[in-house]
Amino acid sequence: MALEIKQSPKLTQQLVITPQLQQAIKLLQLTRMELVDLIQEEMKENPLLEEADLSEERDTSVDEGDQQEVPGQEAQKEMTQEVKGEGEGRDDFDWESYAENFDFSPYRGSTDSEDRPSFENFLSRRTNLADHLMWQIRLSDLTEKQKEIGRFIIGNLDENGYLNTSIEEIAAHVAFGPQEVEEVLKRIQLFDPVGVGARDLRECLLAQLDAMGDVDSIAQEIVMNHMARLKTRNYGQIAKKLGVSLNRVMDAIRLISELEPKPGREYSSEQVQNIIPDVFVYKIEGEYVVVLNEDEMPRLRINSTYRNILQAGSGTPECDRKYIQDRLRSAVWLLKSIHQRQRTIYRVTKSIVQLQREFLDRGVNYLRPMVLRDVAEEIEMHESTVSRATNNKYVHTPQGIFELKYFFNNSISSFRGEDFASESVKNLIKDIIAKENPKKPYSDEKIVHMLRGMNIDIARRTVAKYRESLRILSSNERKRLF
Repeated sequence: MALEIKQSPKLTQQLVITPQLQQAIKLLQLTRMELVDLIQEEMKENPLLEEADLSEERDTSVDEGDQQEVPGQEAQKEMTQEVKGEGEGRDDFDWESYAENFDFSPYRGSTDSEDRPSFENFLSRRTNLADHLMWQIRLSDLTEKQKEIGRFIIGNLDENGYLNTSIEEIAAHVAFGPQEVEEVLKRIQLFDPVGVGARDLRECLLAQLDAMGDVDSIAQEIVMNHMARLKTRNYGQIAKKLGVSLNRVMDAIRLISELEPKPGREYSSEQVQNIIPDVFVYKIEGEYVVVLNEDEMPRLRINSTYRNILQAGSGTPECDRKYIQDRLRSAVWLLKSIHQRQRTIYRVTKSIVQLQREFLDRGVNYLRPMVLRDVAEEIEMHESTVSRATNNKYVHTPQGIFELKYFFNNSISSFRGEDFASESVKNLIKDIIAKENPKKPYSDEKIVHMLRGMNIDIARRTVAKYRESLRILSSNERKRLF
């Protein structure tokens, strides 16, 4: 059979992600601060966008009824469709008519912040470990050569205060002998905090014991030669090896437990990050009200000068009209995308509030299992849209501030057919361990039996996994003899 080349028509359907739809998806998954930065950048690039003056704003707002609910008033159910990226992106769209009929009042939500939670604890820059040690270097009686070595040593300390490089490497870099470097290092280890500059835990603890003056020889011997037995709490074997009584060993261990294993921790450079909620949930007259946080959010509007130029018609050069139409298309779509983002976050939060009402009333132990599909079906949107809307978004509730994704968790079965949320079970494990006797901590198997007594069917390995996720040590490591 002969081969031939021919053309034939074929009709197919495919999903095309337009630039407008890409922008809507991007806006939805941005955090609040990222959205503010993006709006500021768009205002610099698009002359048609400007920030509205609050004193000139009209009393009406875009879908103001959607931003908050009034208790006792029956609100008509509105189904907001997902942004499809169609219509406003077409080149043949009549932008002149659209400009005449479109409501160009800036998008805004509730601006009443009188009842909002106050945001405190704004911290100034803290003194970090390097600055604190450099200050002591300058005040010390070290020679200039020794200070040069000291500065290099300080520059190689990690956040916990440990030295990350060897004496030989430091000596090679500063062109001095290892003995001189070792002498400076010993001086630095006596700086505040004592033990900084140590190369391992043993050296750190020994430096602190030496700084106490009257050195406990038993404590020093334990740190030097019995760290492995100390970790496993094999105190009887330590007493046998040292030839002393168990009470004498316990006194030394009590002293060791008061030492700081991470001397640089006090001067950690980590700063407290204040979380600004995207949504507020208030309980008013027995009903929960969802309010979007619009504080510090730029309120955009279309510049009236360019709008008038576009509406002027034939008096405007064609190139100017085309430029303004392009900029207007971009500006209007940005406004619509921001509004769609806020509406989606509002509807997702409202659905979560309805499904997690018992949690809002009674606390984390009453958090119900929930997956993305539950909210997606409730608001008739795709699960991926719900996932983007909840990513890095925070809500302020009567129970505290939570990430929206916190409410989505797996279920743990019970013997009566009920389901418990995994976060609730974690909280129960945390409460059980908090109330245990430090001298006789509960094992994972014991915790399993206690949870089963609460009608929770859970395996020991699951308890161990949850305990580790909470950063709680094992029962052997939690044990305290004094």
